Amino acid sequence: MVNIKTSEKFERILDKIDKSLKIQIDKQIDKIIANPEVGKPMRNVRKGTRELYVGPLRLSYFYDKNTDTAILLDFYHKDEQ
Repeated sequence: MVNIKTSEKFERILDKIDKSLKIQIDKQIDKIIANPEVGKPMRNVRKGTRELYVGPLRLSYFYDKNTDTAILLDFYHKDEQ
């Protein structure tokens, strides 16, 4: 089973969003736990990270196979990339 950790930046963002969006994020986190390589692999500057869609927003995370840990990095709008 995959361990989930969060970055400080992700925690700050999560505190500011509404409950309905948090429910959608929880569903995506469940997908990560079930299959940590479910997200789209990023390239270039974001190489090594993956992203899942939550409406027009993106949930960015890093998966470390050695420790079986997914670190939730950021949650942002697609136009802010």
